[in-house]
Amino acid sequence: MREINVKEITSAVKKLCIDANYYLSSDVREKLNSARQEEEWEIAKGILDNIIENAEIAKNEKMPMCQDTGMACIFVEIGQDVHVTGGLLEEAINKGVAEGYSEGYLRKSVVKDPLDRVNTGDNTPAVIYYDIVQGDKIKITVAPKGFGSENMSQIKMLKPADGLEGVKEFILKVVKEAGPNPCPPIVVGVGIGGTFDRAAMLAKKALLRPLNSTNKNEFYANLEEELVEAINKMGIGPQGFGGKTTSLGVNIETYPTHIAGLPVAVNINCHATRHAEIEL
Repeated sequence: MREINVKEITSAVKKLCIDANYYLSSDVREKLNSARQEEEWEIAKGILDNIIENAEIAKNEKMPMCQDTGMACIFVEIGQDVHVTGGLLEEAINKGVAEGYSEGYLRKSVVKDPLDRVNTGDNTPAVIYYDIVQGDKIKITVAPKGFGSENMSQIKMLKPADGLEGVKEFILKVVKEAGPNPCPPIVVGVGIGGTFDRAAMLAKKALLRPLNSTNKNEFYANLEEELVEAINKMGIGPQGFGGKTTSLGVNIETYPTHIAGLPVAVNINCHATRHAEIEL
């Protein structure tokens, strides 16, 4: 049994919160650069230039790439042979979020109650997902989620009879209704299957997958490609001003479901698809 002290976890989460907001991952930067080379509409080219320049400034000046530094969504894979010592894991994670958002000068955007709207002052609590896996390590992924894009996300309990065409129709409908609001070019996370809540979690987890990868299942890999092409034909374009680049990618994750159901969730992310990870 390997022991990991909570201080190590807090320190890691603090750094991840800062890094995710300062440094755009290489897969997203590569997609943005490719989109810029392929874009033909002058206004769209200019906007993509600004987005790329903004990411470079954030990296070089060590500052947030967006004023909405998001609600901290954290995925934790815990090896079953790990023993966390020195305190509670969840408290350690939230302490890391509080320290990261304070020391990194990141905007605090979390309210204690959804209706009374009083700010917690340190961007906690985070939304944390736990998964028990094999091994003696802990993998932590921090994905700050801005709500300009989060608010455009939807879930629907389709009927099994709706089938593939119903799934595609719903995904494209969500993107079309979102329009320019989520700051395109967007990344679209899709969760299919499971239950109401599982589909939504899958859609969010799908956003973590590198954009230079595809679903391991050939059927879903082809579906991802088909959906990207259909979305980019909508002409919404960067920031909604038209062009060829509305989506940088569509990532689909699936899970077995009930014979009577076909849950589908669409979680949209802006061009700043932020995430950083570490393995302890």
